[in-house]
Amino acid sequence: MQPPFTYSPSASRRAAFTLIELLVVIAIIGVLVSLLLPAVQQAREAARRAQCTNNLKQLGLALHNYHDAHRVFPAAYLADTRDASRDPNTFDGPNGFAWGTMLLPALDQSPLYNQFDLGRPCWDPVNAAPARTRLPVFLCPTATNTDGLTTVRNAGGTTLAEFSRTTYVVNAGQEEPWGFTQTDLAGVSDGPFYRNSRTRAADVTDGLSNTVFVGEHSAVLSSKTWVGVVPGAAVCTNDPGKFPITQCDLAATLVCVHSGPATKEIDPVTGFAPIHPPNSPLCHVCQMYAEHPGGANVLLGDGSVRFVSQFIHQPTWAALSSVRKGEVVGEF
Repeated sequence: MQPPFTYSPSASRRAAFTLIELLVVIAIIGVLVSLLLPAVQQAREAARRAQCTNNLKQLGLALHNYHDAHRVFPAAYLADTRDASRDPNTFDGPNGFAWGTMLLPALDQSPLYNQFDLGRPCWDPVNAAPARTRLPVFLCPTATNTDGLTTVRNAGGTTLAEFSRTTYVVNAGQEEPWGFTQTDLAGVSDGPFYRNSRTRAADVTDGLSNTVFVGEHSAVLSSKTWVGVVPGAAVCTNDPGKFPITQCDLAATLVCVHSGPATKEIDPVTGFAPIHPPNSPLCHVCQMYAEHPGGANVLLGDGSVRFVSQFIHQPTWAALSSVRKGEVVGEF
């Protein structure tokens, strides 16, 4: 017959962890977490990038549905360049509504579209409520600072309007047409989208699959909107400390970007004009800029979405931005 169990303090001490053993276990767990965390972050970024790609595909389908209905792609934004209230420096005028507003019916947002009074400017108080509506299809999940509104201000800091945000912008081409004081920009812009543009698929003679239509722009650099353009607005960086050499630009860059080389940016001494690939360190508010590691997603004219490296051959990027310059673009 076995003796009954008796309590032994020494046995109890042997069954417990010592402080050193506990510290070793914690250290091992810390190492494992540090190894696992990058993999988790990469998986999350892959999921966010996939959703961002899906958003662009929806926008591409909406653009082609619009083209089927109207025989042209929507303008970057609409403006009466002869209106008495136009901006004397840019000729921007009412109504100002942009490509995003025009695409709403093709994005299953007809009720929201019908809330706008298109007979009044996009900045009119009667349009304030729908203009502040947040739409996830216009927001890349990777992008930060997407909460709240895009506050549109003039150069003096006066608030002109508050619009819903977007992290997607349309491509005006190599040139920056907003830098020209003239009513008709068709002879200036070499891209698919600009003020009052009426680009048809047949006009893109470089090929829809070789032309960038839409790309990303993060509020880390500057805030954009899908709603419209307010004459006299100044578009500035949201982080002067991070982008100290970035200058404010004109109102059209609320919805448009360009690639360069642009006439207005030619150095008078060297003749050099920069090209702005995605995430370029020049960091203009009128360039594509994403928070994905290594580059940005772009929507091509044929509706496909590609990820463009920030190290893309710069002349290739410029060639992808124009619609009819006859550049030969290979794999990029």
